[in-house]
Amino acid sequence: MNLHKYISAMFGVALLLTACQNKIEKNKDETSQASYQPISNTVLESSVIYEANIRQYSPEGTFSAFTKDIPQLKELGVKVIWLMPVYPISMKNRKATPDLSIEDIEDPAEKEKYLGSYYAISDYTAINPEFGSMEDFDKLIKTAHENGMYVILDWVANHTGWDHEWIEKHPEYYHKDKEGNVTDPINPDTGESWGWTDVAHLNYENDSLWMAMKEEMLYWVKEKNIDGFRCDVAGNVTTEFWNYVVPELQKEKPLFMLAESEDKDLFYEAFDMGYNWEGHHIMNEMAQGEKNVKAWDAYMAKIDTTYQDDDYLMNFITNHDENSWNGTVNERMGDAAETMLAFTYALPGMPLIYSGQEYGMDKRLKFFENDSIPKEKGEMWKLHSTLGALKNNNKALNGAKKAASYQRLETSNDENIIAFERNKGDSQLFYIANFSSSPQSFSLPLTGQFEDVLAEDTIEFKADQIHNFEPWEYKILIIK
Repeated sequence: MNLHKYISAMFGVALLLTACQNKIEKNKDETSQASYQPISNTVLESSVIYEANIRQYSPEGTFSAFTKDIPQLKELGVKVIWLMPVYPISMKNRKATPDLSIEDIEDPAEKEKYLGSYYAISDYTAINPEFGSMEDFDKLIKTAHENGMYVILDWVANHTGWDHEWIEKHPEYYHKDKEGNVTDPINPDTGESWGWTDVAHLNYENDSLWMAMKEEMLYWVKEKNIDGFRCDVAGNVTTEFWNYVVPELQKEKPLFMLAESEDKDLFYEAFDMGYNWEGHHIMNEMAQGEKNVKAWDAYMAKIDTTYQDDDYLMNFITNHDENSWNGTVNERMGDAAETMLAFTYALPGMPLIYSGQEYGMDKRLKFFENDSIPKEKGEMWKLHSTLGALKNNNKALNGAKKAASYQRLETSNDENIIAFERNKGDSQLFYIANFSSSPQSFSLPLTGQFEDVLAEDTIEFKADQIHNFEPWEYKILIIK
């Protein structure tokens, strides 16, 4: 064979190999797309949700660094990934600290380290270059779907950054003061500024804004195949807007809608799940000895009568706001932290893991500049894995719209001991805990042999038996 024929032959082989590889990749993509099913209540009722703070998740602070860890989130029972805002951040009025903007900082080198708030968005349909490219984002979504997970985006409908093009092109979309100047968001209860000076307040009395915002949200559903939205300060946007836009989005595919709110009217039509803010604050107060179990019982009775049967809440011991502004889990809950974590899984609703929580993170993450979470798997990873598997596989912990029942068990010590049963079908689970910083004795109407899930042991209860629990001791029991 002469050289010319040899080169031609090799070129042909290369083309054939390339074609085969392309076919393999295409078939792989088609297989993964075929296995992907839109989000549903069946998925949500056994889900753990993970709040991904991309900037602080890794030293790189990129989509790619997070994407490579997505498969291991399955170990934690995660089925829904909530991405904190992924959009470009405005430069104008960018926050350096809660009280200072970068305009207040004179040193250019010092200015560079302040990256601003994720919630001051300059473009709703672009990617923050700090995190990577749109292709990197696409790979994140694809990887999540291949691993049986769903991705919801943090959506900020209440305000934009001051660099957003609407400020110039559509000033009519914004609230204005008496002089006609666009304002930062105003607290409707006080008439005073919230202090969010890095953002401009949108005005939903303008119907044209409704159409514009719908199109921005539709982009991510239609073009990027995301699975829903976590809507920031959802109660500060008119319920009528949400009732309009969600059905429009749902025409494309089923979506999961999470409201950063407890406002009951949001759940009548638009939202699936809300924040359990009030419950979270009671947990903090019980951990600090300021309230006892009776306060929790009163709260559960209250929400039982004020929410619809298919409404549900997200339970958490931390999130980005709590961690950065109100303190770490250990700062707020101390020795009660593990007890309260298990509590969030045992309650009706959906438990949240915030980036770093799974590693037992004990620091406040910086909000306006780079930081990173620990990455050493230890006891907290193991505990989250055990609780996640229980949530995924035991119907007695089903949440969402067809939740397992919650039945409070009476105890002889109703100020410090909480005990309740979750039940669905033939599955039963019991949570019993000492919600105090001192040893407690009690009895409760429970008889039989049970598996102590976390201790991997068998325990026997008798109705007339006196039990002694150490401070913050808790048990999760299932019938053997």
